[in-house]
Amino acid sequence: MGNRQLTMKTISLVIPFFNEMEAIPLFFNEIRGIVESIPSEFGEISFEFLCIDDGSSDNTLEMLIAESKIDPRISIIEFSRNFGKEAALTAGIEAATGDAIIPIDSDLQDPPSLIIEMIRWWAKGYEVVLAKRENRESDSFFKRLTAELFYRVHNYTSAVKIPRNVGDFRLMDRCVVDALKLYPENQRFMKGIFASVGFKTKVVGYIRQKRAEGTSKFNGLKLINFAIEGITSFSTMPLRVFSYVGVVGMAVTSIYAGVIFYKAVIHDIPVPGYASLALSILFFGNIQILGIGILGEYIGRIYMESKRRPIYIIKRHHRALKN
Repeated sequence: MGNRQLTMKTISLVIPFFNEMEAIPLFFNEIRGIVESIPSEFGEISFEFLCIDDGSSDNTLEMLIAESKIDPRISIIEFSRNFGKEAALTAGIEAATGDAIIPIDSDLQDPPSLIIEMIRWWAKGYEVVLAKRENRESDSFFKRLTAELFYRVHNYTSAVKIPRNVGDFRLMDRCVVDALKLYPENQRFMKGIFASVGFKTKVVGYIRQKRAEGTSKFNGLKLINFAIEGITSFSTMPLRVFSYVGVVGMAVTSIYAGVIFYKAVIHDIPVPGYASLALSILFFGNIQILGIGILGEYIGRIYMESKRRPIYIIKRHHRALKN
């Protein structure tokens, strides 16, 4: 693997914002200090800060516009409403012009200082550099538990394996970004899409920090829905499981019917069983309801995809000021 010449290269930072006005000053102060301390060994690298305002209801947009007036590297994509983080990442990736792209959150939980390490491995020829959380002590117990459960279930049921404890924070070469643009689905699970494209990958570890300002926009229900979205996006195993359940249930029922026939018809033995009959009906009835629910998840995805609605709508693109 040969070294990559980085002279005259541009790196785009894709930064989604949703009601993050408290974090904006801290974030840009931090990020400017990092990009200005890039070692000279990498050559001349320029940066683009592409901010996506995902329908914020506070003063996030106004503060981003104010930042862009003092820093020409900042440009802003303003959504017409809140479309969600996956849509914001998609918009940023499609609009970014850099030779490499780094999605990063504005809450500073993912340390911008890691960008230098990412660039170092990019210069060595890697096309994807992943940032992996060495521990999740800054997260709640519930979030750590559900994250671990999600990775186990997803990676067991799907052919596309998602690296554990790796979020959206990563460096991707332009060839990777071009591959991402080939994915046409509207219902997007970006972690799975990122993992599915492949390419030469390096993993670097870091310690996740607490949020600098503001509060998380993900609650328990949103995390559960996010996990369901991820599993159904890249696996049909839940549907296949119910095929197996049907076969096993049919076999057990056939054996039980044979036992009843043997006792009642051959040996004229009374077979009481109102309680067992009711239990059997309730048990298999609930399995059917669960199966219908899982089937409904997939049909719902087909329904939403068939509409071919836009992933996001841009109200205005506030371009960076040119000197």
